[in-house]
Amino acid sequence: MTVHDQQTSPDVKKTDDAVGQSACCGEHCGSVAMPIPVAGVEKTLSDVGVQTAIRIQQMDCPTEEGLLRKKLGGMPGVTGLEFNLMQRVLTVTHATSTVEPILDAIRSLGFAPEVVDGASTRDEPAAEPNKPWWPLALAGMAALASEGVEWVNLPTWTAAALALTAVLACGLTTYKKGWIAIRNGNLNINALMSIAVTGALLLGQWPEAAMVMVLFTIAELIEAKSLDRARNAIQGLMQLTPERATVLQTDGTWVDVDAQAVAIDARVRIKPGERIALDGRIVSGKSTINQAPITGESLPVDKSEGDAVFAGTINESGSFEYVVTAAAGNSTLARIIHAVEEAQGVRAPTQRFVDQFAKVYTPVVFAIALAVAILPPLLLGAAWFDWVYKALVLLVIACPCALVISTPVTIVSGLAAAARQGILIKGGVYLEEGRKLKWLALDKTGTITHGKPVQTDFTVLNGGDAAQVRILAASLASRSDHPVSRAVAQAAQADGVALREVQDFEALAGRGTKGRIDGTLYYLGNHRLIHEQGRCSDALEAQLAALEEQGKTVILLADEENVHALFAVADTVKDSSRQAIAELHALGVQTLMLTGDNAHTAAAIAAQVGIDEARGDLLPEDKLKAIEAKIVEGGAVGMVGDGINDAPALARSDIGFAMGAAGTGTAIETADVALMDDDLRKLPRFVRLSRRTHAVLLQNIVLALGIKAVFLVLTLMGAGTMWMAVFADVGASLLVVGNGLRLLRARTSE
Repeated sequence: MTVHDQQTSPDVKKTDDAVGQSACCGEHCGSVAMPIPVAGVEKTLSDVGVQTAIRIQQMDCPTEEGLLRKKLGGMPGVTGLEFNLMQRVLTVTHATSTVEPILDAIRSLGFAPEVVDGASTRDEPAAEPNKPWWPLALAGMAALASEGVEWVNLPTWTAAALALTAVLACGLTTYKKGWIAIRNGNLNINALMSIAVTGALLLGQWPEAAMVMVLFTIAELIEAKSLDRARNAIQGLMQLTPERATVLQTDGTWVDVDAQAVAIDARVRIKPGERIALDGRIVSGKSTINQAPITGESLPVDKSEGDAVFAGTINESGSFEYVVTAAAGNSTLARIIHAVEEAQGVRAPTQRFVDQFAKVYTPVVFAIALAVAILPPLLLGAAWFDWVYKALVLLVIACPCALVISTPVTIVSGLAAAARQGILIKGGVYLEEGRKLKWLALDKTGTITHGKPVQTDFTVLNGGDAAQVRILAASLASRSDHPVSRAVAQAAQADGVALREVQDFEALAGRGTKGRIDGTLYYLGNHRLIHEQGRCSDALEAQLAALEEQGKTVILLADEENVHALFAVADTVKDSSRQAIAELHALGVQTLMLTGDNAHTAAAIAAQVGIDEARGDLLPEDKLKAIEAKIVEGGAVGMVGDGINDAPALARSDIGFAMGAAGTGTAIETADVALMDDDLRKLPRFVRLSRRTHAVLLQNIVLALGIKAVFLVLTLMGAGTMWMAVFADVGASLLVVGNGLRLLRARTSE
């Protein structure tokens, strides 16, 4: 359910997310989304001041984030900064009501801030205007011409003029950003590249300086296109929702209206082949609906009156009408998208390590470059030209672009791939840590079984009136939402049993229900309840044991003196549960079933699906203790559940999985991992995706650092050149981005 801590109550969510300020690649680096604390208003008063949401179109990378943190963090009155780099929104908490000084500070960094209202912070940011292509083309031709001029030994001034033309045509933005970064004490890629190119020009390396700037600019453009794929992987789902809906008007006519303007409880009509624009509940008609955008289900689902439908899903056949249950901006699909965007702010362990490493790496390599430039000429009498040139090459190598962008791109891609399959992961930490799962605890009813048990046995005890006893039991059962009670109530309803009014009704957690009927207090509960009341006999125990050994759940009707009847209910196991457990075992994950049903039923169901351990007769606190015991044994422990009784265990587990979260706002907002349907086979898919993500993260780190190390050695040996260093830097960046994006095509059913 949450990021867990032993001293934290189950309903308190904690996140540990210190945003990195590492140097990064430039204008279009990998984004890391942070949750925006304001939602729905432009400015809100908090305990510490005013919160203002500001959109900065140029802010999409830790490079810009670092500049902004350093600039704004020391301003008087600024008490908090929250970054959503995916949406390019900065939320500032400040003590004064005016934001002009803050906006002026942002403008001094070369950014164009725009105060936005809260509603627009959720909107997809407007695309930056396309830059003209001809300056880069001119720069490229000038750089090539400069190389050619030097090759044929034409006058040096010709090569210099062409090189300067190339640098000015494509490098002014880099120089501007570099100067701002240097002025603010930030050694990002723009600063390092500006120093390196300027140094090459001063050394008379005209063609090389030009080619380095051109290659860097081209690489940024390619990198931007690649990173946009990751940035838009989830946002693209929103485009599945139609912009208009056919809504019933007060005069009885049907009119196409903007979906954003449709109110809750409005009546909407859907034709065959249409996409559903809003969440709702069918009130007339039936159809078959493709719910893949929400649940990842491969097969369409039959829907009829009373069933829920979700925005973005496809009506395959039939026509129906439904009543809207959520506004367009609060649909299940919208909540999924928002949850994944926020999840990117919960950094995975590898990402936190990389951010910390990058903050040390850049200044260390910069210091090495200075030493290389100064010490050999001063101490050994070496040629200044050669060693200053080597230092400039090292400056290019000093940027950890590939390393920094590799983790957010990989995590975003993994989160997006999971969401497309109906697995909503609430943070990179869970995506990466899922590979460590040693034990997975599962609730029984509705998780392993269908959760729709049926009454199989009814026995009157102590010579009671069967009809009367059944009326009393059905009256209590109809007031409960527990699946076992519902089975008793449904069986009575099917037989036309009339119900009595129940007063002082009360649910007894883990035991059953009680209530007064015609002034008499009755109990409808499990074996535990009757045993605690001291009303069990040897004969009754024998009857209960015989039914429980068959895998049936038994509840009993009693008053304050006698037990009047017993009802046996049986649930059926999902075929998908058997397959899921087998796949988990193949992955080395052991399984444990925790249920409030009796131990015999638990053992019977566990045997059917192949679960390693089964424990029955558990209260919510008993499930919590079972999870804690497994954690003490060592290894990560997950908990899968779908009910309030599972909440403490879900919260205490290392990763809490909510079942059947589609349409359930609480589950989407609070679960660590939300399975959008009731298919347990998504659990092994999650584990496989986690392991694949971790493997890609390690691959990218090795690639990024390995390539850097090779060219560092080549440079110190005198074999490295500046354009080679640029190729190495941008090449490694593109390589790790491409490798991370492979997760978008991840097939986790293998």
